[in-house]
Amino acid sequence: MRILIAGAGATGGAFGTRLFEAGRDVTFLVRPTRAEKMRANGLRFAAPGEDRTNTVPVVTAAELAEHSDPSADLIIVAVKANGLESVIADLTPAVGANTMIIPFLNGMAQIDLLEAKFPGQVLGGLVKIVGTIKDEAIVQMTDMAIMTIGTLNSSPMPTAIAEALEVPGYKLQILDRINDALWEKWIFIAAAGVVTCLFRAPIGPIMAAGGQPHVIAIVDELEAIAAAAGHPISEKGRAMTLSMLTEEGSAFTSSLYRDVTAGLPSETEHILGDLARTAHDLGVETPLLDLTLVQLRAGESAH
Repeated sequence: MRILIAGAGATGGAFGTRLFEAGRDVTFLVRPTRAEKMRANGLRFAAPGEDRTNTVPVVTAAELAEHSDPSADLIIVAVKANGLESVIADLTPAVGANTMIIPFLNGMAQIDLLEAKFPGQVLGGLVKIVGTIKDEAIVQMTDMAIMTIGTLNSSPMPTAIAEALEVPGYKLQILDRINDALWEKWIFIAAAGVVTCLFRAPIGPIMAAGGQPHVIAIVDELEAIAAAAGHPISEKGRAMTLSMLTEEGSAFTSSLYRDVTAGLPSETEHILGDLARTAHDLGVETPLLDLTLVQLRAGESAH
């Protein structure tokens, strides 16, 4: 199975390394500058107790478009939301009649975009990993690495894809109701973003300032959207969210908060904007989500 991984960041680089080392036919689709560096230096991957560099196949969008046979059997999309539309254009030459695509992004907008362009060829997917890029190296910071996939219509997962993605180094889960899992992660990511961005602090100081009832109100508000969409959050999922977002003394912040406070491009619209639009379409009132969006949008326009 020919696997094309769009993106060689923390997610694409980590899971792609595991697939490559297991002997899978993996190629990374990256920007020209990144391709040049990877060709010269390889792809370095570090995890607890591990550190090595692999010489991996890479391709740019221009090279893919000129290839005599660019089609892939499976495409994994592992880019930030702000690069999604451009990467869809980049990977299009690799999409054949039987190609399947798994996006590993938070939210649901990526599913809608890909399904609109490649109907019936998109699978649902999410990953749990704590990773970053440091000095051009992919760094997996903890032992946790889980890939969860499933079909969007609850049909059986193609055996070839399940077998191709079952490799050492991470846990593979296949769910019958992947949409529920995607919604559950979306609501958690959004709640963490609203809480930390609205109050502009990590969880510990928010709790110390008396924020607990407001955090619960935020979680209730966002979970109401999921329920109205037909994907109610499980009791286990709610308990996990409240545990993480109300922990006394916690230094936890959301990735959205970290990007915003660092002045980096953020996933504000992909995570929170799309959720607010979904809530509006469903008739769910979201005053706290809306307030956070005003703050974030105003801050971005000021810069």
